[in-house]
Amino acid sequence: MFSNPDLLKFIFGRLTLEAIPYHEPILIITFIGVAIGGLALLGAITYFKFWGPLWRDWITSVDHKKIGIMYIILAIIMLLRGFSDALLMRAQQAIAFGDNEGFLPPHHYDQIFTAHGVIMIFFVAMPFVTGFMNFVVPLQIGARDVSFPFLNNFSFWMTTAGAIIIMLSLFIGEFARTGWLAYPPLSGAAYTPGVGVDYYLWGLQVAGVGTTLSGINLIATIVKMRAPGMTFMKMPIFTWTSLCTNILIVATFPILTATLALLTLDRYVGTNFFTNDLGGNPMMYVNLIWIWGHPEVYILVLPAFGIFSEVVATFSGKRLFGYASMVYATCVIMILSYLVWLHHFFTMGSGASVNAFFGITTMIISIPTGAKMFNWLFTMYRGRITYDVPMLWTVGFMVTFVIGGMTGVMLAVPPADFVLHNSLFLIAHFHNVIIGGVLFGLLAGVNYWFPKAFGFKLDAFWGKLSFWFWLIGFYVAFMPLYVLGLMGVTRRLQHIEDPSLQIWFVIAAIGAVLIACGIACFIIQLVVSFIRREELRDATGDPWNGRTLEWSTSSPPPDYNFAFTPVVHDHDSWYDMKNRGYSRPLQGFKPIHMPKNTGTGAILSGLSIALAFGLIWYIWWMVAVSFVAILAVAIGHTFNYKRDFYIPAADVSAEEERRTELLAKQV
Repeated sequence: MFSNPDLLKFIFGRLTLEAIPYHEPILIITFIGVAIGGLALLGAITYFKFWGPLWRDWITSVDHKKIGIMYIILAIIMLLRGFSDALLMRAQQAIAFGDNEGFLPPHHYDQIFTAHGVIMIFFVAMPFVTGFMNFVVPLQIGARDVSFPFLNNFSFWMTTAGAIIIMLSLFIGEFARTGWLAYPPLSGAAYTPGVGVDYYLWGLQVAGVGTTLSGINLIATIVKMRAPGMTFMKMPIFTWTSLCTNILIVATFPILTATLALLTLDRYVGTNFFTNDLGGNPMMYVNLIWIWGHPEVYILVLPAFGIFSEVVATFSGKRLFGYASMVYATCVIMILSYLVWLHHFFTMGSGASVNAFFGITTMIISIPTGAKMFNWLFTMYRGRITYDVPMLWTVGFMVTFVIGGMTGVMLAVPPADFVLHNSLFLIAHFHNVIIGGVLFGLLAGVNYWFPKAFGFKLDAFWGKLSFWFWLIGFYVAFMPLYVLGLMGVTRRLQHIEDPSLQIWFVIAAIGAVLIACGIACFIIQLVVSFIRREELRDATGDPWNGRTLEWSTSSPPPDYNFAFTPVVHDHDSWYDMKNRGYSRPLQGFKPIHMPKNTGTGAILSGLSIALAFGLIWYIWWMVAVSFVAILAVAIGHTFNYKRDFYIPAADVSAEEERRTELLAKQV
């Protein structure tokens, strides 16, 4: 028999009432807001009787298009969470001068800047990028789905599970106070004994499973499922960038998994991989994490480059300039991204020769990126440019990203990096590249492919308003940080002593508010567009006169994508087909094999959340039960032989006849 304290410890581990942050007003207000919003959402779903369709058509779906849309919805939700952290940080730094301590105590501020980085990279940028690759790539290569549809569903729900684990730390316990890469010794058990780092470790490990499996899936899809005639050098540029991105994912995410596993062993078992004693070395962690971390930057930006390539060609009314050089530049960036990681810690004392090598390779990687920029400019040269919303985001990117690239070359010079290391100059550069490159590209992609996903365009007025708020807000928010960095102000400061610096932080906070207006306009754009969807609907299914194969299907595409496998003759496959007077056949249809939906992915992700929660709080019975349940569900899924079904040829024929009538108007 357990004594009472032993029984409580067995049931709850180290989870106590003190883990609920009821002494933090900001978190209590946030929890109340989330609870009210969640109950309102559940009530709306129940009132409109949407539970059945939600489960049948979305949660259990193995359709790559719906999974891609769900990835992007997850990214937008997490963007709101991650940006709220940014607003809190900017407000704190704008007022915390002299005797004013601000409204965020140091331990809370440290959690916020850590959560901001983790959420924005792992749960905004990564799901956004993966969502576009999932939705667009099979359509661009003429495939009916990805190679492994169930694996795709499982990957999404594991990514979602990781996001939920991170979100749980907001209301039960705390999050890491280590920075978004959790360097030891600070992240070790001796210096951070609480649950914050454990939330970080298990959240990223669970999400990393989904990301790695998604990378394997998309590589197999691109390599093995291209339409007849689509050789590698006839693939659309977005497909090329997706291929290189997923090669990087498969090559680097196992490194992240192993690194976090070693840190987990240090914390849970008492090993000494990353300690200063007993044979460990904290700098080994820094090397390993950045061997993953720098390719991660290109995992995010390469698909954005692919989006810009599609947008520039479409809205310039021209074939993309220098297709072969764009492909080679993408591959060179993929390879060189492995050879630059040490520029993140030039100050570690590696010596002049090592620093010189990594400084030179960092400068070299800017060459293929610059080649891409010139290719986009030459595509626009003498083109029939139309400045629709996707093109505005592209032009804004060109200016902003070049500034970020130039400051990156400055940081690639080791003596300059010794001065600017760990300063706000570095923060400004990083956001210059990620916002100006990645986020601008993703928002361009939302406006460009939204009609393909839903059959109607997004409202242009609110889209342009969002763009201008974002662009102006970015410069107002981050140019002051370049100035402060050159003054020697370091990052991650909760309180600043010198009152003469306050004006720069106030300007940066105003910029953050402008960006918030841009995000609000984007949300309004989505809402207004759904309200006006009949007015914004385009009968042709190709509102932008797109050039690649995905535009040859109806908008939104049917479950099976293509009734007849297209045959590709040129780079701009759809544009080429239209010029040949392409029309769909109305006979010769065959039944189409389709994979059946399954809830196994969602169930496994829920069990993974329970497993991670048990490991975080040392609730060992929960760990054992959830682990056994995961094995049982996974094994049970393998015996589910009746997962497939067929769409009869008659149904396909009727649908294709309707789509052919629409297509005739366009051709």
